[in-house]
Amino acid sequence: MFHWCTDEVEPHDRFEYWREVRAKGLFGVTAELERERRTDFSGEFSLRQLGGAGLVELKASPYAVERSTSDIADAPGDAICVYQQLGSGGWFGGMRTSDFSIGSGSFATSHTDLPYRTAPQGAGGFHLRILKIPVSSIPTQDRRMRELAPRTFNDPTLAPLLAACFADLGEAADDAAAAAPLVQTSLVQALAHLALIERGIVRPGSRRGQAALRTARLSQARRLIARHLQDPHLAPAMVADLLGVSVRHLHMLFEAVEKSFSQTVTDERLKQSRRLMREAPERLIADIAASCGFESLATYYRVFNAAYGMAPGDFRARGSDDL
Repeated sequence: MFHWCTDEVEPHDRFEYWREVRAKGLFGVTAELERERRTDFSGEFSLRQLGGAGLVELKASPYAVERSTSDIADAPGDAICVYQQLGSGGWFGGMRTSDFSIGSGSFATSHTDLPYRTAPQGAGGFHLRILKIPVSSIPTQDRRMRELAPRTFNDPTLAPLLAACFADLGEAADDAAAAAPLVQTSLVQALAHLALIERGIVRPGSRRGQAALRTARLSQARRLIARHLQDPHLAPAMVADLLGVSVRHLHMLFEAVEKSFSQTVTDERLKQSRRLMREAPERLIADIAASCGFESLATYYRVFNAAYGMAPGDFRARGSDDL
C-alpha cells in the first residue's frame, strides 16, 4: 500500500505538491485552490492494488478538481470508477449529463476518460473511496462502458450489495491468507458488474450478472451475520428475510464457499469473543459468551475448545491471539 500525507511537506508547499504529484501525476486531474487558502490545505490518501484494480481512499480540505480533455489526453485511464462518498457530500458537473450531488454513504460510477468537475459540499472537504477498474480486466466488453459519464448509483436494491462488496474488499486487502488475492479479484469483478447492471450494460439474469449478484449477496449475508451476532435467535430465515431472498437461496450462496451458514455464524461469534477477551480482560467470560449470542456458557466452552484446543480462560491467560 502506498500512503502519503501533506504533513510530510512544509505548509507553504503542501497544495502545490498535492496538485502536481497527487492530482496531476497520479490521477491525471487538475486541482485548484485560491492562493490565500493554500497554506491551510491538508490532505492524505492511500493507494492499494487489489484484484487488478486500484483502491484509493482520499481525505482533503476543500478544493476544486477538473478532469479536462487535455488531462485525459495526457493521462488516459480507460477504466471504470466506482466512487463511495464518505464525507459530507460532493458535487459533480461540467459533463454531458446534468450536474448532481452525492451524499454521504452514496455511490457514483463513471468512465475515467470523460470530462467532469467536482468539489466537496461544505467545509468538511473531500472524504471518499475510489475503485478504479481497468476496462481490459472486465470480462464483459461493451463499447458503452467508455460512455459512462459520472452519475449517482440510483438502484436502491443494488446499493447495499455494492456497499457490502466495498467493505469486504477493504478487509480482504488486509487478509494475509493465501486465498486473499482470489477473494479480492472476485469482489472487484462483482463491483464492476454491479455498476454495469445499474447502468443497463449487463443484464442481471446473464451469467456474469448472476455471478456478481451471488458474490455481493454473500458479502451482504456475512455482514448481516456480523451485525446480529448478539442475537441468540440468529438463523437463516432472519438473514434471508433481511437479504430479500429465500432460505434455500441463502444456503446455496454458502454452498459455494468453504463454510456453511451455521459454521460462519459460529466462527464469527468465536472471533468476536476472542476480540472482547483481549479488549476487556476484566469482563466475565459468561458475559462475553452471552454478548456474542451463545445460548449457554457450556455451549461456548464446548465450541471454543473444539475450535482452538483450549478453554476460553486459558486463551485469555496467554494474553495473545496466535490461534
